[in-house]
Amino acid sequence: MVHSYHPLSIFSGSAHRELAEEIAQLLGVSLGKATTRRLPDSEIHVKIEEVVRDQDVFFIQPCSAPVNDHLVEMLLYLDAFRRASAHRVSLVMPYYPYARQDRMAQGREAISARVVANMIESMDVRRVMYVDIHNRAIQGFFNIPVDPLSALPLLAEYFSRPGYENAAIVSPDVGRAGFAGRYAELLNLPLVVMHKRRTGFSTTQTTHVVGDIEGRRPIVIDDIVAGGSVLKQLDALYDAGAVGKTVFSITHPVLLPTALQRLDDDERIEKLVVTNTVPVPPEKRHPKVEVLSIAPLLAEIINKIYRGESISSRLVLS
Repeated sequence: MVHSYHPLSIFSGSAHRELAEEIAQLLGVSLGKATTRRLPDSEIHVKIEEVVRDQDVFFIQPCSAPVNDHLVEMLLYLDAFRRASAHRVSLVMPYYPYARQDRMAQGREAISARVVANMIESMDVRRVMYVDIHNRAIQGFFNIPVDPLSALPLLAEYFSRPGYENAAIVSPDVGRAGFAGRYAELLNLPLVVMHKRRTGFSTTQTTHVVGDIEGRRPIVIDDIVAGGSVLKQLDALYDAGAVGKTVFSITHPVLLPTALQRLDDDERIEKLVVTNTVPVPPEKRHPKVEVLSIAPLLAEIINKIYRGESISSRLVLS
């Protein structure tokens, strides 16, 4: 059933307009007109430049760097849509901010991922969508419908091509083992899990490898690569008998300078296959980084939600 009375509208903040434009094009609609301004005192001003009364609005904003600017911009737009009498506002947030701060690891810490969820709910959003979140339990921080989507079908399809028959799917830690297991099942490849111990706030050490990697090429999967700690764990794999060059399959390419430097320094890394859930500007377009578009998946989900259809289980992180 098509919602003819409530037209479909796609809007975007300034975080990743290119992705929003691609999604709108796939859905056959024009990207909504909106303006974001940074004021001299560093405040953000947003304005919707067209009528959205009684429309079904899907607002697209990954909260990538600068995270706090894009988060506040998103909240301001959500408030503007509510005040402009949109019929329903759904938030498409491919990259969820503060997702790694999902619990109190030590005393007197904020659970920042929960704070973000509370702020979003206060804006009267009807639905939230994100892709490959760090901890699936964050879905429970919300009291509104949440679609925890996954780029796994897109990335797994890439590795189904010739050249990866003698590979093994590698989980960089125990927490990613379930996610890696889905890769291994889809590709009919063995699963290897790396055990690591955290030695500091942003440093870890691999202690041992579980599974048979001997004579196989590693495909290391993870949800995010930021500083590149996951790129430093290759010694243990090759000590256990891995052969050939390693490929990484990463959903969110935050790619801080240290990660790009490790791509330069380690000849064992063939490439990073990533998606465009966050923008990958020219300075991060390293020769070893290959970007796949997440837009077709998000456009399919938006269309199904707008039409009131069921979302395929293959697209939802479970």
